[in-house]
Amino acid sequence: MRQEIRLVLAGDPGVGRSSLIMSLIKEHFIDDVQAVVPEITLPSDASPAGVTTKIIDTGSGTAQQERVETEMRRANAIVLVYSVTDQDSFERISSYWLPFMRSLGINVPVVLVGNKIDLRPSEDDDDALEEEIAPLMVEFKELETCIECSAKLSLNVGEVFFYAQKAVLYPTAPLYDSRSHTLKPACVDVLRNIFHLCDTDKDGVLSDEELNNFQFVCFDAPLHLQELEGIKELVAQGQTNSNTLHIRDNGLTLAGFLYLHTLFVQRGRLETTWSILWTFGYGMDLSLSNAYVYPPFEVPPGMAVELSPAGYQFFTEVFKAHDKDHDGALNPHELEQLFITAPGGQHPWNGAGFPNSTVTDEAGAVTLQGWLAQWSMTTLLEPRTTLAYLAYLGYPLFSNAMNISSPSRSTSGTSTPQVSSASPSSYAWFDGTAVGAKPMQDISPSLTTSALKLVRPRRPGDRKRSNAEQCSVFLALVLGAPGSGKSALLRNLAGKSFQPKYAPTHRLQRAVGAIEHDGAEHYLVMQEYGSHNEAEALRNPTNLAHVSAIVFVYDSSDTHSFSYISNLRQQYSYLAHFPSLFVATKSDLDLARQRHEVQPDMYCRKLGLNVPHLGAGPLNVSSRFGEVAELYSLILMIAMDPRGAVPVPGRSLQTVRVRWRTGLLGLMALGGSTLLAFTTWRLLSRGTGGVGLGPWGARASSWMASLWGASSSALRTDL
Repeated sequence: MRQEIRLVLAGDPGVGRSSLIMSLIKEHFIDDVQAVVPEITLPSDASPAGVTTKIIDTGSGTAQQERVETEMRRANAIVLVYSVTDQDSFERISSYWLPFMRSLGINVPVVLVGNKIDLRPSEDDDDALEEEIAPLMVEFKELETCIECSAKLSLNVGEVFFYAQKAVLYPTAPLYDSRSHTLKPACVDVLRNIFHLCDTDKDGVLSDEELNNFQFVCFDAPLHLQELEGIKELVAQGQTNSNTLHIRDNGLTLAGFLYLHTLFVQRGRLETTWSILWTFGYGMDLSLSNAYVYPPFEVPPGMAVELSPAGYQFFTEVFKAHDKDHDGALNPHELEQLFITAPGGQHPWNGAGFPNSTVTDEAGAVTLQGWLAQWSMTTLLEPRTTLAYLAYLGYPLFSNAMNISSPSRSTSGTSTPQVSSASPSSYAWFDGTAVGAKPMQDISPSLTTSALKLVRPRRPGDRKRSNAEQCSVFLALVLGAPGSGKSALLRNLAGKSFQPKYAPTHRLQRAVGAIEHDGAEHYLVMQEYGSHNEAEALRNPTNLAHVSAIVFVYDSSDTHSFSYISNLRQQYSYLAHFPSLFVATKSDLDLARQRHEVQPDMYCRKLGLNVPHLGAGPLNVSSRFGEVAELYSLILMIAMDPRGAVPVPGRSLQTVRVRWRTGLLGLMALGGSTLLAFTTWRLLSRGTGGVGLGPWGARASSWMASLWGASSSALRTDL
């Protein structure tokens, strides 16, 4: 944000540059002033936007040439002074000063000042002066404004520097073409976008409520009934073409909205238009600022990004506002209108298969479920894209109008601002000068980050009660040989019909669908890299940072299909750390024995997999007949809780066999020991009470009997 303005005064000798500066500072005329006044600093409260202003005087002649060039290059605006009593000084404006500035490559606003009007003959009229100035304004576009003053009478002296400050803070050139007296195309495009965002019901006009919301968003104060009527009356008076209505259905049309801003510029109220542009995130070049489109949003390692409740509500309200035929889906025309405020009027999924990547109706229109699923997928994988489009679509500027609770815009508990009946003196709509513009440094575009939230996906080894329950969007990577049916699984997830003709996948493809689990709706994203990109993508494990599960797919009717995924797991050993599900496709065809050292079912058991409701796997499915069993629910389940789905060599079949053999040998050893003890007891107890052993014999007999009884009891229990 600009903190300082440098104003440089230039002109021929004797035109009164130094006197103008001293008259401003002393507030009266000084007869004897030095040729070049030292640099003057005006405090921030002397600026219309609260910034510090430095005023630099320059000399004339060859001796001062170098200093004049240096100061002009550093200037934010140049005050070019001539004397109304010296025609030569006026003519040198066009013959020397302005061409000289252009030769230096200077592109800053210029305020043309005619000094000494107290000495001008009274017979000179304003029309003649305008005829002299008009050609200059046409030829030299850097001329921002022209003003006449008198340093001796202190007439319009303050206005000279005020207009110079405004020329820097609220420039005309980006907005208005002084030759055609119309708004420039770039300005029209920006204002058109703002109009569409303000038109929350998308009926093509700004109603009283929408105008009031617009005023509240931009100036933090409501409009009043009299002002609303004054605006519409003023705009209606400017309508010259019956084919272009400024007012329709008692609301302001786009043409009327543009006309209103034309009035602001023509009447010198550029701060009003600039304040509106800044509120909507536009910079001095009429493009959205990076800070507005991409606000700071850090994602710590191990965390993922999802839409917050406010984000889901915003996208839901945007969907409803553009569903003009109320059929519960957005057709291509409605989607085009929805993204009209985005760069190029394009959605962010060009080349990504949209809308086939999500749920649509039979006609191909995107349903609300598919719309929210698509944004859920985008937020997980490309949160910066979601942040940008939140800004393009107007979040959170009109959260109140959409009844969305947004923490980044606080209205002290109030909802939509209400139209007031009293009119404060700070507004003047009747003459086309809408005031209430905020100082530039006070403008802080609302952040879009409140529409997102951070979540921690559950990883193997996490406790059951962890932050993993917060996650509602999961990414599953689908790997398999070409022709194994990966794309068919993606299409089925998005509710698309089976395509019998094989079409190889050459680029990244994704699909998303809503899956219900334990009474809550979650979003499952499935992704395949394509034959040309898979190897390159898998070389870098960071590409799988968002992956919650891997689905290994093979064609059960192709004898070589399973070897592909087996080799893939050997080549990229880190894949073994992901929850995995093995899927055998094309179960409607004849089962082929895989040319692999072990068959798929034994392979899965060797990995120690124990997927709930499935076991080791693989899961047999048929996309052709829609027989996918509980495939997507299983994928979601292992993504949410990876226990049993992560390959663990310790649970392999060989290890289990060893454990069984060890247990059996232990049991046999226990049986042998028991038999030996029984035999010894019988030998010792033969005779009467243990003859020859005395009391020790009786004790041994009793001890052996109790041991035998316990052992017999345990044996009966085992049996």
